[in-house]
Amino acid sequence: MANTFLRKTSKSVGIAASDSTWWQVGANTAGADQTGGYKVGADTTTTVIGFSITNITSSSVDVDVAISNTMANVTYNVSLASSVPIPSGSVLVLVGGDQKLNMVENDLIKIKSSATNSLDVCMSVLEIT
Repeated sequence: MANTFLRKTSKSVGIAASDSTWWQVGANTAGADQTGGYKVGADTTTTVIGFSITNITSSSVDVDVAISNTMANVTYNVSLASSVPIPSGSVLVLVGGDQKLNMVENDLIKIKSSATNSLDVCMSVLEIT
């Protein structure tokens, strides 16, 4: 079994609350044509060991985070954070310290914000293959 530490980031994440699209963590755009997004591969188990969301705006924003196995259908979303306010310049740490999150094949984490270009996201994972 091989262990690999990875870091996935997304810069300036933000979707209006009325928009049904999400950013996949690690992607550089939202919507259907995302590149760079992190999804657990075949015969792989992943443990998220750190997950931080930083508000880079001058106002408070609300954030939604979900784990799923698809970007296309919100029916499969399991909420990790729902409309959580993040004050200007603050960081929300969803996973870190003693808190870990296990993911299995095809799992991905997606995020959206109440304001455009409002969040920087950093996720650290340990992949076991």
